[in-house]
Amino acid sequence: MEATLSVEPAGRSCWDEPLSIAVRGLAPEQPVTLRSALRDEKGALFRAHARYRADAGGELDLARAPALGGSFSGLEPMGLLWAMEPDRPFWRLVKRDVQTPFVVELEVLDGHEPDGGQRLARAVHERHFMAPGVRRVPVREGRVRATLFLPPESGPFPGIIDLLGVGGGLLEYRASLLAGKGFAVMALAYYNYDDLPKNMEAMRMEYFEEAMNYLRSHPEVKGPGIGLLGISKGGELGLAMASFLKGITAAVVINGSVAAVGNTIYYKDETIPPVTILRNQVKMTKDGLKDVVDALQSPLVEQKSFIPVERSDTTFLFLVGQDDHNWKSKFYADEISKRLQAHGKEKPQIICYPAAGHYIEPPYFPLCSAGMHLLVGANITFGGEPKPHAMAQLDAWQQLQTFFHKHRLSRLQPLFMVYLRTGFPVLWVSSSEADHLSLEMH
Repeated sequence: MEATLSVEPAGRSCWDEPLSIAVRGLAPEQPVTLRSALRDEKGALFRAHARYRADAGGELDLARAPALGGSFSGLEPMGLLWAMEPDRPFWRLVKRDVQTPFVVELEVLDGHEPDGGQRLARAVHERHFMAPGVRRVPVREGRVRATLFLPPESGPFPGIIDLLGVGGGLLEYRASLLAGKGFAVMALAYYNYDDLPKNMEAMRMEYFEEAMNYLRSHPEVKGPGIGLLGISKGGELGLAMASFLKGITAAVVINGSVAAVGNTIYYKDETIPPVTILRNQVKMTKDGLKDVVDALQSPLVEQKSFIPVERSDTTFLFLVGQDDHNWKSKFYADEISKRLQAHGKEKPQIICYPAAGHYIEPPYFPLCSAGMHLLVGANITFGGEPKPHAMAQLDAWQQLQTFFHKHRLSRLQPLFMVYLRTGFPVLWVSSSEADHLSLEMH
């Protein structure tokens, strides 16, 4: 019998969707190697491989069969994606055009030599970043440069602003995936894109306020509050938005800083200067990479650089990679929690992921453990170990969706009122409370 390689869903899927990979038609207990490969839009090749053994019936199901070695080992049905490594050193997998898929090639080779066995079967699968029906709307309104993604159904939807990191430009892959989950998500550029400033020397909150007001007033966005999702520099800016601006109900910060880093934050007549960079604290790893985790002065020492989170009425979720070497994300999250509680504000939720690094992405993106940092001007270590980082990404993706759904982004708006016969309201029920309350009217 000729070997066949099946991938479900057949033909195509969304990037954050798990796959079912199986091989049939092998000899009983036949040793085989499975390989995966894709090329990004810059032409870089990403690959992974793993050794397996068919069962007594000549079948191999990655959901039941453990890998015997290679790029990963053990029971890892999606290891052929998250364990991919680039052929270019320090290269990060990024999706630049969400309107086209990544094309993943899967191969089954005879034996346990990843490059020498005869090819027994092959499959090609498309991994898309826009679920069927998701709408992509370029935004060029006033000064705002962004892309809004809307779910297929008719709205209004909970609105979220999505802020990525220090690379600049306009990356849409996280926003486009999240729109498939029922949110109106606006990927917001803030420098080095179109006619925006080319550098990050000044971050003016008025620009972010304009973007927030645009999203809040959109006819397909449910108000009055919106959500915010930020990672790295985007997390820092998200904290500043939640501190200075009103209308952000819920915010998820992934490995963000509570201090201004590398630029001054301005809002009206207020300024937050950047913390000092302690260049003598930059270390070198055994691989010749810079480790900058200790290179920023503590905002407890330079209080003027501490973003005034105590002003915020936002509900926060902090997702923290405990092996983040970009900066001290766990320390920042803890200090934010202390300051909020000291000022009588709601205690934020903090979820820590051991052995996860800096770039906690949507599921199945390979770990970027090292790469170029634009502010440093050199390759640095970002931390993380492949398998625990992959597990962190899977959990974080579910946690942030649950968080945004729970808080509904409109919890200040009453869902309904119960009236006595006199006509006076006696009970206001918010949308977040309604999940836990059942009323029976007689």
